[in-house]
Amino acid sequence: MKKRFLRLTILGLGMTALLTGCSLKGGSASNLDLGMDAIEAQEYGEAITCLNRALAEGESERLVYRGLGIAHMGLSEYDEAVDDFMKSLNGSNGLVDRMDYDINYYMAMAQYKSGDLDAALDTYDAILGLDDGQAEAHFLRGRIELLKNDKDAALADFDRAVELKPSDYDLYINIYEALDEAGDKQDGENYINMALEKNGKMTDYQSGLFSYYLGKYEEARQSLEAARKGEDDNDRLILYLGRSYEALGDMNYAATLYREYLEKDPDCASIYNEEGLMYLKQEEYMKALTAFENGKALNDPSYNQSLMFNEAVTYEYLLDFKKAAVLMKEYLEKYPDDEEAQREYIFLSTR
Repeated sequence: MKKRFLRLTILGLGMTALLTGCSLKGGSASNLDLGMDAIEAQEYGEAITCLNRALAEGESERLVYRGLGIAHMGLSEYDEAVDDFMKSLNGSNGLVDRMDYDINYYMAMAQYKSGDLDAALDTYDAILGLDDGQAEAHFLRGRIELLKNDKDAALADFDRAVELKPSDYDLYINIYEALDEAGDKQDGENYINMALEKNGKMTDYQSGLFSYYLGKYEEARQSLEAARKGEDDNDRLILYLGRSYEALGDMNYAATLYREYLEKDPDCASIYNEEGLMYLKQEEYMKALTAFENGKALNDPSYNQSLMFNEAVTYEYLLDFKKAAVLMKEYLEKYPDDEEAQREYIFLSTR
């Protein structure tokens, strides 16, 4: 039986924001606006319908093809997405602007997702050829270089990224996670230590977060508790404080933290997800299922994928293979590029 669950981190380098608020016609929402709203709601098929209508009615091709590319990415149709982004880039007036960088970032991600690492690398090369000061591009290119087993190049890009943004704490953690996933936790920890050395004026929260990633859970607990006393609780703080208590073996207090926070903010999908994962560790599967279902009901785009997958696998733990298979099929209809979920569905279908 599979034992994997999706635990989405709330940290990370964000891709540039979707341009959902730029109506082209004034008054009522344009087809482009409607399409981008549908993308934000993860209704990608509806988005494509709206955006094709926008094309037919003569709305901005540059913005519409960008939107189509994002929608096709949402459907895991990466080759179509790359074609859309190329058409959007072809609509440029020849002067490189922020939109060109934005589209290239999206295109590189689509190329990466399609498995065309060389093309993605070329796109990041092009971005950095125009502006070597793009820290995000250095990080993302480094991640591709790791996948191509070019560790020296990856470390050079990571070093350049932190040189450009020495106080971007999320960047150090993203680098740590990329190296850890590549089987190089030691170099990942070096970046966490680098962050600690370079940034002496960290808040208690920031110090606690880095201690957590270094596996210093008691130090993390102390710093995060201090942060909790010094500022209002937020879901990020509670999430990592709870994880620290879990790592120290105090599941009861972690459960209390999650429950108290959800009483204050019942619309927090990240904490429902974390609560469910904690109950799974305790083999309290019905409590875990309730947490995942409550989180999924919020329809938070940032956590929908994690909660859907975790709900399906929880039914597997409950030995309800039929229900688990139905839910895994629904998950794959929305996230068809998850290879592990594909294998999971094959297993469940044979039970």
